[in-house]
Amino acid sequence: MKNKVLVVDDEQSIVTLLQYNLEQAGFEVVTAMDGLAGKQLAESITPDIIVLDLMLPKMDGIEVCKQLRQQKIMTPILMLTAKDDEFDKILGLELGADDYMIKPFSPREVVARVKAILRRVQIQTNSNEADQQDGTDIVIGDLQIIPEKYEAYFKNQQLELTLKEYELLHYLAQNKNRVLTRDQLLSAVWNYEFAGDTRIVDVHISHLREKIEVDTKKPAYIKTVRGLGYKLEEPKGE
Repeated sequence: MKNKVLVVDDEQSIVTLLQYNLEQAGFEVVTAMDGLAGKQLAESITPDIIVLDLMLPKMDGIEVCKQLRQQKIMTPILMLTAKDDEFDKILGLELGADDYMIKPFSPREVVARVKAILRRVQIQTNSNEADQQDGTDIVIGDLQIIPEKYEAYFKNQQLELTLKEYELLHYLAQNKNRVLTRDQLLSAVWNYEFAGDTRIVDVHISHLREKIEVDTKKPAYIKTVRGLGYKLEEPKGE
């Protein structure tokens, strides 16, 4: 079966260009020209990935992303933005987008990003299946990661995580007590380099801390190693 891509953009020329190139690459493509229609399609057709413009009529991409995540629809989202604005990039990632690209872009690059995201999902799925055979769960303090279900729990409450948040948490847990640089995390979790954009890691770390730390200012699990990066460790007893 072909992977299904939902493209949501209000510029017909971009929609046509992306649809053509994605179909040439073997994808099934469904399109929407405004945010509300895109959100409704995302809810009804269960695409494998969403290519979502930031600036849209009726409902902007940020709101679409936010509402989908609130509904626990965790379909990977590649966000497009014409604004080379750090606030827009970080805000999109904060609300649950998995990746972003700045317009103008090469349609081939979009296809490559889509393939990379779907490849990561498949690799993670295969890893989960292998873990399922091994019965391998990860337990660190009150944190429990169940790869076979692609789920994580804190104090027996399931965490609502985006794809990237889950992958980052899982990778940190797999490397418990090991200091990982931001560049290492970018390479391992995002699978390619964001030149100079290590703040993406910081944003996702901040989100994870909000979900698993009692006091985010004094984290017990995800520690910052000044000048180096981060590590996840067993919380120390009172």
